[in-house]
Amino acid sequence: MSKTNLVDARGLSCPQPVLEASDMMDVLGQGRLEVLTDCGASPENVARAAHSKGWRVVSSVEEAGSVRMVLEKP
Repeated sequence: MSKTNLVDARGLSCPQPVLEASDMMDVLGQGRLEVLTDCGASPENVARAAHSKGWRVVSSVEEAGSVRMVLEKP
């Protein structure tokens, strides 16, 4: 069973969700990361940061006013 790490950045304004997600990507190095955010531009910015670090966005789903993103790096 694989562990999913979580960054819950709901309620935080940009650029904080991106910074928190980026920090967690650095800590993990690889694997699976779930990011929750409700700040308008954050999903695009998190995806851009992930791509620059070699991570890919597996899914990005809007639900109940927030966005749940799943990022992976093998």
